[in-house]
Amino acid sequence: MDKNLMMPKRSRIDVKGSFANGPLQARPLVALLDGRDCSIEMPILKDVATVAFCDAQSTSEIHEKVLNEAVGALMWHTIILTKEDLEKFKALRIIVRIGSGTDNIDVKAAGELGIAVCNVPGYGVEEVADTTMCLILNLYRRTYWLANMVREGKKFTGPEQVREAAHGCARIRGDTLGLVGLGRIGSAVALRAKAFGFNVIFYDPYLPDGIDKSLGLTRVYTLQDLLFQSDCVSLHCTLNEHNHHLINEFTIKQMRPGAFLVNTARGGLVDDETLALALKQGRIRAAALDVHENEPYNVFQGALKDAPNLICTPHAAFFSDASATELREMAATEIRRAIVGNIPEVLRNCVNKEYFMRTPPTAAAGGVAAAVYPEGLNGGYYTGALHHRAHSTTPHDGPHSTTNLGGSSSSALAPPPPAGANNSVAAAAAAVAAAAAAAAALLPSPVPPNAALPTVPHLSPQVGGLPLGIVSSQSHLSAPDPNNHLSSSIKSEVKVESTETP
Repeated sequence: MDKNLMMPKRSRIDVKGSFANGPLQARPLVALLDGRDCSIEMPILKDVATVAFCDAQSTSEIHEKVLNEAVGALMWHTIILTKEDLEKFKALRIIVRIGSGTDNIDVKAAGELGIAVCNVPGYGVEEVADTTMCLILNLYRRTYWLANMVREGKKFTGPEQVREAAHGCARIRGDTLGLVGLGRIGSAVALRAKAFGFNVIFYDPYLPDGIDKSLGLTRVYTLQDLLFQSDCVSLHCTLNEHNHHLINEFTIKQMRPGAFLVNTARGGLVDDETLALALKQGRIRAAALDVHENEPYNVFQGALKDAPNLICTPHAAFFSDASATELREMAATEIRRAIVGNIPEVLRNCVNKEYFMRTPPTAAAGGVAAAVYPEGLNGGYYTGALHHRAHSTTPHDGPHSTTNLGGSSSSALAPPPPAGANNSVAAAAAAVAAAAAAAAALLPSPVPPNAALPTVPHLSPQVGGLPLGIVSSQSHLSAPDPNNHLSSSIKSEVKVESTETP
């Protein structure tokens, strides 16, 4: 008999069992909401997620399977997600905007629903800065209009025809360029503009002192001062409810007569009707817009259709072959981090991180207010000081203080609290000091040499019965377990390892 037949049968390996690094999880679904091409995203996500595209202009066009099962979403700027739209998604935990602006997402509503919203602020800085300078140069040298005249067959037979056609051309050196917002792109524009001879000033109230010194720029502290001093104004700030129509009838009147205006930031920053009137009256000599309040921009409709001296481009300042690839890779990588890691700790550019900070209930113990310790989604705490907004004119709360309380033996013995808890700890220290003073006041004067002084209560590393440190309980906002909500139709046997570094 064949010896092979007599050998005991090898036990079958259960590939669905537990491994040393944990059980396999179902493959989550990630959807590209308003596009079709996933060729760049697929190689980055294929081993940890199923990627689908929707090519939708609204959530009414999104397939029910995506609404019910997608845990991650990638989106461009052509779809808008309101609170009602976000509520349609049953399992969504992260949205990554393929771009820098998030004004087409209700970020607050997303946070309240436990959905992290991320963007990609680092891409296309050079492209947008170069486009901005291109538009500025076109306004000053009128290259766009002169080229169109040649294309239309206009003959320039002498200096009189050139003077007439090129009327309005201006010299750059010595003029003042005013930048509203000095973030990544604003800084890049400033460095380029200085090389052309511009005197560059900027207005950004949310930057620390000294930025102007490091870049060799001039800082102004009010928008009115910037508009009054600038020969050309370029917008580089985010759009929010506080600066909608930043350029309006009132602010245009504060600009120098005959000034130029450039907008490569967000279309909603400019009131089109007011701009059209200012162009027709010559109050603004010329304007260049790469972004528009209503996109895609239609040259035959809207307030700007008959406006003279206007250059409009189709929201393309960000684009180059290199930047487009870089942008999509960075967005897909952020989704990957969310899948293999913990939300929000692993996310690089989460714009609503504050909604994922858990705090234990405050309590009073011995007259000392309880300190608040924010905790992350999966047991760790998020320190606000690590999430510092480096730019934009968007009003926001400053980072939590990380100042140490020096000279306090009790604080030296207690575990270092997360940023944001210093006010409460300071109050606790003040309360202890007051208790010590009150105890000292009860002593007879003078104190007998051998008298025992009353002990001052030590500041225990507990507040309201809670130990200082991390609260280990899980929140309803914790990163989702895909097995809880994904259908069996998209489950996979691919093993997901947390190998990404935050």
